[in-house]
Amino acid sequence: MEHRNPAPAEIARQRPPDDPRLDLVAGSVDLPGGPIRYVHPRDAAALLYEEDVAADQSYPPYWAEVWPSGVELARAVSGQDWQGVPALELGCGLGLPSVAVALAGARVLATDRSADALAFAAVNAEQNGARIETAVCSWDDADALVSRGPFRLVLAADVLYGQRNIDELTALLPRLLTADGVVWIADPDRPLTGDFLAATRAGWQSVETTPTQVPEVHLHRLTGPPRVTASG
Repeated sequence: MEHRNPAPAEIARQRPPDDPRLDLVAGSVDLPGGPIRYVHPRDAAALLYEEDVAADQSYPPYWAEVWPSGVELARAVSGQDWQGVPALELGCGLGLPSVAVALAGARVLATDRSADALAFAAVNAEQNGARIETAVCSWDDADALVSRGPFRLVLAADVLYGQRNIDELTALLPRLLTADGVVWIADPDRPLTGDFLAATRAGWQSVETTPTQVPEVHLHRLTGPPRVTASG
């Protein structure tokens, strides 16, 4: 008998087990390149593990939610021709932008500091017939990630929160991108977004901001990264 992977809706209808990561909700989003199906945990708050409270407080399980910025970033890259382009997603969460750009032909590395997030990104890619690689990555210790680049396309959705994120991302992005590459960041006007854009405008050749279908979400495109010194 031929083996068939269950569709997201079939997975979600299964009886919820004790592990909250496997109590799933299925959904889909219509994009220019076609619909993308996904699953995610029903209750993100249930993922706060008592045995790792300190880590959860530093990095709550935001990855388990379907955020508007992730959907709009997936929409922005979907339907375009990314054939053969080496692409990276930072803080991929459920991986919708990674799936969308992989279906458009890119060679995708999806990264997150959460191994659980990467497991869901991989499942969501498989359910849509997309091929992606995944890797656990912390932005303050990203030498291994940098060694896998540079990338012509770097994606991130709703990551401009917390001064630590801003500082680490500002330092990391120029190390990841080719000279002719582009960074696409979807953001819902977080309080520190202005600080991030001011810092990038001081060093990058071009920083453009455009609206999306969601009024509070904007897409920022960065090109012409500043030169990285040997110590950077």
